[in-house]
Amino acid sequence: MSQETVHIIDVESGNLRSLQNAIEFLGFNVEYIKYSKDLDISKIQKLILPGVGNFGHFVKEFYSRGFEQPLLKYIESGKPLFGICVGLQTFCKDSTESPGVKGLGLLSVSLTKFNDKDLEYGKSVPHIGWNSITIPKFENSGEHKTFYNLNPNARYYFVHSYAAIVSDEQIEHLQNNEGWDLAIGKYGTEKFIAAIIKDNIFATQFHPEKSGIAGLKLINSFLKGEKIMTLSNDSTISTDSNIEITPTGLTRRVIACLDVRTNDRGDLVVTKGDQYDVREKSDEGGDVRNLGKPVEMAEKYYKQGADEVTFLNITSFRNSPIKDAPMLDVLKLAAKTCFVPLTVGGGIKDVVDPDGTEVPASEVASLYFRAGADKVSIGSDAVVAAENYINSNKVKTGKTPIETISKAYGVQAVVISVDPKRFYVSDPSTIEYNCIKTKTPGPNGEEYCYYKVTSQGGRKVHDLGAYELCQACEDLGAGEVLLNCIDKDGSNSGYDFELIDQVKSAVSIPVIASSGAGKPEHFEDVFKNTKADAALGAGMFHRGEYTVKEVKEYMRSKGLQVRIDNETV
Repeated sequence: MSQETVHIIDVESGNLRSLQNAIEFLGFNVEYIKYSKDLDISKIQKLILPGVGNFGHFVKEFYSRGFEQPLLKYIESGKPLFGICVGLQTFCKDSTESPGVKGLGLLSVSLTKFNDKDLEYGKSVPHIGWNSITIPKFENSGEHKTFYNLNPNARYYFVHSYAAIVSDEQIEHLQNNEGWDLAIGKYGTEKFIAAIIKDNIFATQFHPEKSGIAGLKLINSFLKGEKIMTLSNDSTISTDSNIEITPTGLTRRVIACLDVRTNDRGDLVVTKGDQYDVREKSDEGGDVRNLGKPVEMAEKYYKQGADEVTFLNITSFRNSPIKDAPMLDVLKLAAKTCFVPLTVGGGIKDVVDPDGTEVPASEVASLYFRAGADKVSIGSDAVVAAENYINSNKVKTGKTPIETISKAYGVQAVVISVDPKRFYVSDPSTIEYNCIKTKTPGPNGEEYCYYKVTSQGGRKVHDLGAYELCQACEDLGAGEVLLNCIDKDGSNSGYDFELIDQVKSAVSIPVIASSGAGKPEHFEDVFKNTKADAALGAGMFHRGEYTVKEVKEYMRSKGLQVRIDNETV
């Protein structure tokens, strides 16, 4: 018996490989449709419209390829259509993200940006992480059913700055007057449309292909045409009264990070160093510390419940981003079995191939997105971009990797990786950078400190503060900060709370705490003592001292809301 084919509209915007992998994992074939001439309704049984990034960029590509009328005719045919993320947004009227660009208008709402001042202490925008949904139609009816296995007891992965933010009156109008059934998400106090269904149209603002088992079950139900399913008792969300309800609604996000490097024999290995020294100690000079193979370890962490997996290619490209492709192969393989977000860093910059061909950073990033990455991490080039931006009185050139990638793929696709080092001072008025009064005075009793940015694995110190760097990069279009700490790296002594709080006070984008995690208590401490949006672990997982699941179970035992997924598809 031949496998059924699922068709995906591809306007070449972002990572579609993960969606393809999820569909193939569930036993279906995939074919892409890149231009409207190939949208033959008679040959298509199920159609998916996935979108990533900037609303205007995506919708303009959608229209320029002639998809508007063929898609409307497909909808009229009554065959199933599934929109994902910006695919759902395309059904709306328009977006303040892209003035003058009109959506299809099937849903009579406009998209607006989340309010980062919504909560007392503010909230991070983009909305990145695992959130829950409610289904108003069933909330008060006593019917414990949902559409396409969409489950109010599960957590789904969201990553967006703009949404169909709605009032209760709008929800009622859309359901009663326009005939839409809705799932509603809540980020802080703001309600937004998380999913829609009407006749043959189904769409989600979240990414089911990145939502673990809960997302796979939803995709499976759509592909099999199982429109109404009995509500399952999924354990990804805890309703225990002793577990916190976070102000944002998000779970506490735990990320597993893999430093990937080529060893002296040319093999890609996962390694971990002590303050960035990744070689074994030896009188004759040891080889790169080998803690395992990156693809196998990524799958292991996904199965243990990691909310995201990050690959940092610390050897970067040796020759060419096109020809030197081992990390692309790693991503392609990892994305086949890891249905959570994948981030990759190292070599995301404008480069020149050995033959003289110039390859812009946006094209390098697109290679990674097509391989399965959801986000790219920029390190040293972010420092250069920030320095130039600050020195030019904050003039944007539009040509930095941060700007070009975020313009095409959205700010949520760009992470800056920051490697700061602490410096103590007696008098903060003599320092041009943002200083803090520290609880751990310096060697000479200094009561103040600041953090200077480093690059090249901590070897080069820049005349730039981490506070100022992160502000500049947010202005340029970064959507998230991966905040390392040279002083804490490899120490297993816990995170630097003062650094985290200082950077959180500088930006409104999410901040990932990194460097220093050595035991589960450190994850509890960082979430209870700082406003970190996520926490990253590496060596403690690689060495087998703790599993991701053990860390999450410990966190839950201490009252923290985490996603623990024990179900199967």
